[in-house]
Amino acid sequence: MSKPTNIRNMSVIAHVDHGKSSLTDSLVAKAGIIASAKAGESRHTDTRQDEKERGITIKSTAISMYFEVDKEELPAIKQTTEGALNHISYLIVRSPARSSGNGFLINLIDSPGHVDFSSEVTAALRVTDGALVVVDCVEGVCVQTETVLRQALGERIKPIVIINKVDRALLELQVDKEALFQSFQRTIESVNVILSTYHNEALGDVQVYPDKGTVAFGAGLHGWGFTLRQFANRYSKKFGVDKEKMMAKLWGDNYFNPATRKWTTNGTTAGGKYLERAFNQFVLEPIFKIFDVVMHSKKDEIGPMLEKLEVKLTSKEHELEGKELLKAVMRKFLPAGEALLEMIVIHLPSAATAQRYRVETLYEGPMDDESAIGIRDCNPKGPLVVYVSKMVPTSDKGRFFAFGRVFSGTVRSGPKIRIQGPNYVPGKTEDLFIKSIQRTVLMMGSSIEPIEDCPAGNIVGLVGIDQFLLKSGTLTTSETAHNMRVMRFSVSPVVQVAVEVKNQSDLPKLVEGLKRLSKSDPSVQALISETGEHIVAGDLQEDHAGVPLKFSDPIVPYRETVKTESSIVALSKSQNKHNRLYVKAQPIEEQLVKAIEDGKVSSRDDFKLRARVLADEYGWDVTEARKIWAFGPDTTGPNMLVDVTKGVQFLNEIKDSCIAALQWATKEGVCAEETVRGIRYNIMDVTLHADSIHRGGGQLIPTMRRACYAASLFADPGLQEPIYLGLSLLLSYLSVDRLAILAVEIQCPEDAIGGVYSCLNKRRGQVFSEEQRYETPMFTIKAYLPVSESFGFNGDLRAHTAGKGFPQSVFDHWETMSGSPLEKGSKLEKIVTKIRTRKGLKTDIPALDTYHDKL
Repeated sequence: MSKPTNIRNMSVIAHVDHGKSSLTDSLVAKAGIIASAKAGESRHTDTRQDEKERGITIKSTAISMYFEVDKEELPAIKQTTEGALNHISYLIVRSPARSSGNGFLINLIDSPGHVDFSSEVTAALRVTDGALVVVDCVEGVCVQTETVLRQALGERIKPIVIINKVDRALLELQVDKEALFQSFQRTIESVNVILSTYHNEALGDVQVYPDKGTVAFGAGLHGWGFTLRQFANRYSKKFGVDKEKMMAKLWGDNYFNPATRKWTTNGTTAGGKYLERAFNQFVLEPIFKIFDVVMHSKKDEIGPMLEKLEVKLTSKEHELEGKELLKAVMRKFLPAGEALLEMIVIHLPSAATAQRYRVETLYEGPMDDESAIGIRDCNPKGPLVVYVSKMVPTSDKGRFFAFGRVFSGTVRSGPKIRIQGPNYVPGKTEDLFIKSIQRTVLMMGSSIEPIEDCPAGNIVGLVGIDQFLLKSGTLTTSETAHNMRVMRFSVSPVVQVAVEVKNQSDLPKLVEGLKRLSKSDPSVQALISETGEHIVAGDLQEDHAGVPLKFSDPIVPYRETVKTESSIVALSKSQNKHNRLYVKAQPIEEQLVKAIEDGKVSSRDDFKLRARVLADEYGWDVTEARKIWAFGPDTTGPNMLVDVTKGVQFLNEIKDSCIAALQWATKEGVCAEETVRGIRYNIMDVTLHADSIHRGGGQLIPTMRRACYAASLFADPGLQEPIYLGLSLLLSYLSVDRLAILAVEIQCPEDAIGGVYSCLNKRRGQVFSEEQRYETPMFTIKAYLPVSESFGFNGDLRAHTAGKGFPQSVFDHWETMSGSPLEKGSKLEKIVTKIRTRKGLKTDIPALDTYHDKL
């Protein structure tokens, strides 16, 4: 733990059910934590009872493992980092293994693949430097694969890939060697397209190539896997070729002509004979041979074959038959743990290497302060900087471990440290506690190991600070330290559920349960609405409240917006009639709204640099762009207050009041008290009383709010609804007879596709992509589906497709609905009335003169 050059912090990420937890077992078995015979089936990192029952990972789980790598592999570890310091390029080349021996510590986090738990993936990625991306060999790259890769590259995390479930292609689809090679090549191309799309320059070339050792192939459930490096090791001595050169020969259009004993890139000989591709001949041939001999019970061939492959079985394993024997042979011939360990150690960055280029995206403060330098150097003697990414419930009900990463310094129990929440501002005391850590622990799957201290570059669990942090935060000993950047979640919580207790006496338990749930789940937001309902989403009843609850139907939130610039200036007078505010509203273009939501344009940016970006990229007037007073709601939302006045006295004195009013007006819009999105409020003019006592917050905050509401009503108000990107995977029934599959491939999806279209049409869904996966009986249909129409969609789709449609929905964007909520009898008016009734408001939107004062 004290050698950051020999630490690898990594996450396992993938689409749901592509085999992450099964593959992780191979590494856990190699570390000696579980028996190798159980690898792939025990799913050691699925620690909760519901995970075991459902066969799906719900919470990400960390485990630390120590390995020793073969000394022959050490020269292959060449870690190069390119960065910039004071505009001078520098290059660091490290070979940690040479300086610190061949022992390596791998801190691995197994994360969930289901879109509902993708906030867990974000929390895992923040504290890791590399990612093992698992892709199903049959299903290929799916919607969640792209989502997690985009998240990983956004956090500057380097990926390596394993193509999993190769056993399915051999046993179920019974593909030939060339078809399997083509399938591998297409999958790798799909991954590389995503990697180049979301490419981050600081990482260099992150595309993956089998001939460079960044792609492995295997079957997690059976515990076998390989990289080309392993086969190159076997063949390099035989051919008398360097190992690196041999790896290059084993992929792509390379052929070995046995007659001339020479390599060629031409697949045909001078005599017109077809040569077999080197990958098929030297890599796939032995695997296909094992499958053929074992699955067809050719007992007389098994012994000689095992001897040739140098595979030794125990007497018990010799008695096995069929799949069990196949598993035992393949596990000994190509152990997955070795392939994964080699890829991780050679190709993923160490903590010391990664923090040099990640510090810019992780740390909010200047790059030359003591904390930034400590993080960049991964210095265990520097000022303490720990980022807590999530809270993990303990066996002691109501208590949590703070789970995070030590980026600088050394964390230990005893000394007082600063606990800075996400709203902490340097120099102020808001969201700041100064407390001691009680204990430091190492997370080991379902158990923990107490440790004395934890130096920079490691992942750690902390006890005793859970009451001072809600979900995440920064721990430091430096008084000048800024926060680590807040995590951006790829999925927004777009569905609400109202909760009430069945017995009123259980209300305190519900409130306590809500607090625990919001602590343990990064994407849960719990709030109490005006009607007194507790609104929440999550695993509340069993895990956190422990009392019977009643849940409402799901509530879909809308966003309020405007469609045009208001033609009339809205005027509001203060209660004492001494102050007047003139405001106009106009829509903000969708590109800029997304940039604000993604944090590319924010209230914390330097106002001159931000103004230049707004002028160059979004066509704003530079003078106006420099006079943005605030973003709202919550000071970070996608609405703005802009000062476009000319020569007004006392304006700065009312600035704070106007900003407070903007937060209020954008948190609860004029039509239905829903959150506002994409409105720019321009202060056109102000008339103020000469005496400051008559222009205080009490007079101006409600006035500014009324002016914003009136301006919105003048600018053609509208609603935006959330839209899911729905993905349906249509599978025909698989059969071992390949001819039967080809016959079904043509008809079965055709029948099912009709069902998908009719199901989507009923729910206002729009299909925008339909494609068949090569060499498989599978269609992928992509469609947009309004969230309000998505309830019951899964069951409906299965009914329409005879159980062959598998939907996966992820929030994609907000879409402005046609019509106006001010038009009587319109669809929007009905939606607004329904929302207002639910919230206990008067059914009609208040008339314009409630907010706008005529001159």
